[in-house]
Amino acid sequence: MANHKSAAKRNRQNTVKKARNAHVRSTMRNLVKQVREAVIAGDKEAAQAVLAKAVPYIDRTATKGVIHKATASRKISRLNKLVNTLG
Repeated sequence: MANHKSAAKRNRQNTVKKARNAHVRSTMRNLVKQVREAVIAGDKEAAQAVLAKAVPYIDRTATKGVIHKATASRKISRLNKLVNTLG
């Protein structure tokens, strides 16, 4: 329970940021999952199409501070490597 006006405001801000971060993170995870499912299905065109959407979204997630930039780089690298195995 907040005892000061500034603490109450900080709690409200944190609630909004938490919801936004959860949405961004879950959307990113869904895109990664779609790439992996396309690779498992063996559909190279679909995998590349979803990868083209996933990579900028992962970068944006890192820019917003939801995930670390090294984590974003690692995810992108592994997804590219996975899609390239279909070639």
